[in-house]
Amino acid sequence: MSERNREFGIFGARGIKGHEAVARQLDALAGFIATPVTTRRGLLARLHYLTRTPHAREAARAAGLTVTDRTLRAWLDGRRAPSKRNLERVETSYRTVRRQNVARYLLGRLNREGRGTRVEIHPLNQSQVPRPRQRVVEFRTLNVRQWDAIITAWSTADDRALDTAWVDQIVDLGSQWGQYEYVTNIGFAA
Repeated sequence: MSERNREFGIFGARGIKGHEAVARQLDALAGFIATPVTTRRGLLARLHYLTRTPHAREAARAAGLTVTDRTLRAWLDGRRAPSKRNLERVETSYRTVRRQNVARYLLGRLNREGRGTRVEIHPLNQSQVPRPRQRVVEFRTLNVRQWDAIITAWSTADDRALDTAWVDQIVDLGSQWGQYEYVTNIGFAA
């Protein structure tokens, strides 16, 4: 698209891509386990989430947790500790399965039967940009009514699809939508 920024931050502006801010907010709404996976409590909480039912075990295996049942029991009993690589696999599998489990609920809450959800877009930080190069970019709000593509891309961790889905929504800002490709924060509630 012609409005996409090619060299963001060249004059000192700071921010993150809008779709990354949306993913961060959706992750916050998903309610992940706060205790780190490197602690015993955090590991047990994730393993219980991933192994409590046959369906959960199947989803964990599909998400990349491919250890044997014997190894899982040893981790749960405390007889063995997972390696650093396996800890990363447990964390990745947990986040993937949690996103998939929460996606349908979030979609219903955010779409609100077609009424949508009000989204606050906080513009990029221009405090380090020289005065003549600063532009006026104000705080904006936008009502997003179609969250389907955003939630689908987020739940499958497809960064490119999430970017496309988010840009499709902010085009509703009119000719200024390119100014909100990079932001400091995006806020909404479900």
